[in-house]
Amino acid sequence: MSEYSPRVLVVDDEADFARGLVRLLQAEFPRIAADAVYSGEEALRFLDERGADVVLTDLRMPGMDGLVFLAEALVRDPHLTVLILTAHGSIETAVQAVRKGAYDFLTKPVSGDELFRVVGKSLERSRLVAENRRLQELLVSPNDMLVGESPAMQRLRQAIAAVARAEYPVLVRGESGAGKERVVRFIHAASSRSTKPLVVVNCPAVPENLMESELFGHVKGAFTGADRDRRGLFAAADGGTLHLDEIGDISPAVQIKLLRVLQEREVRPVGGSKTFRVDARVVASTNQDLEGKIANHTFREDLYYRLNVLTVHVPPLRERAEDIPVLARHFLNQATKEMGAAEKAVAPEVLAWLAGRDWPGNARELQNFMRRLAVFCPEPEVSMRWVRMAESGAGPGGRPGEAGLSSYKQAKARVLNQFTAGYVQELLRACKGNVSEAARVSGLSRVAMQKILARLGLDARGFKAE
Repeated sequence: MSEYSPRVLVVDDEADFARGLVRLLQAEFPRIAADAVYSGEEALRFLDERGADVVLTDLRMPGMDGLVFLAEALVRDPHLTVLILTAHGSIETAVQAVRKGAYDFLTKPVSGDELFRVVGKSLERSRLVAENRRLQELLVSPNDMLVGESPAMQRLRQAIAAVARAEYPVLVRGESGAGKERVVRFIHAASSRSTKPLVVVNCPAVPENLMESELFGHVKGAFTGADRDRRGLFAAADGGTLHLDEIGDISPAVQIKLLRVLQEREVRPVGGSKTFRVDARVVASTNQDLEGKIANHTFREDLYYRLNVLTVHVPPLRERAEDIPVLARHFLNQATKEMGAAEKAVAPEVLAWLAGRDWPGNARELQNFMRRLAVFCPEPEVSMRWVRMAESGAGPGGRPGEAGLSSYKQAKARVLNQFTAGYVQELLRACKGNVSEAARVSGLSRVAMQKILARLGLDARGFKAE
């Protein structure tokens, strides 16, 4: 993603005044691009061809006046930040313009201080709008473990949007396989640091005696084998984000030094005598009970509070079971694309079985299971026959040697879901797809019936023709 560079457009029929404003703004805000046009019609053409982030428009202009221009500009871009320029005698009209979508207004003659204050606020508002739109584009795309519209997933998206705008450390918590690393990548991509590196450290994979050098670097001769200076990962992430994956596994000695870096924002390489500044945002993740580790004196309480400024909880699948059908379809389509095969449909009874099954490995386990289905099933629709085939190679959760045997709870859930899928389909055929009638006949509420349909991935409209 390219660096955000705002564009300001000045619209005024007094050419000298408009050009003067452009010069003032470019001197005060060197990063912006500023242009001047001299009519509302010309301004609309400019917006169509080049766009703008902030527009300053005169209220009274020959031809198209400021109010008409405001309405037309907001049709083109509802998020556009528009400032109204008006004489003292037209303040009531300027207030009317604000009610119709303008961000603020300035009175002529415009003082430099007031101009810079209001335009500065407008540029900040425009930047936040641009970041939010970029985040929404990221989040609405079907990206693996963030697929789903359950309340839990909606809360997760809101949390990502909130913490991405800040600069504070973040602690991402969740069970194994829930998608913590994916969430960290979204936080980085939606932040102002997205053009800089995202450096990931898998803490359990780094030997304890090498962790300090890995994070902070070392100087030549610091230890046996240190034949040259080496930059650490904090330095590599300068300006960007450092993801400390499974932070609960770092040793107490490294915890002390990590705490100092978070406090002072300075790093001292192993064997070095000098410190240097680093600007890396730390995002840590863990599936461990850090509070329990604090009680056991294996994790420092002061480090915990340094890392836990902002917290994001990644929900396990059992807290968003209604997302499983759409997530399963997404993983299956993804797997067939990886294999170069045609897309496959999923039978409703399979979706019901998947939604009722335990997934201790969360989204990662579901993804692996759908990959097995993509491999085992040669037909255009995945039925329960192929589910049993996929399970026969390994027991629940991928444990070899159990020959597809299920626990009593899983077997009961599977039978119940198969019954529900068959009953609801028969019911919808009899009621010709009328959900209200189906709810009445079944003795369920309409809301309960809709939840069952969502869980099974059934569309009642498909039964109307039948």
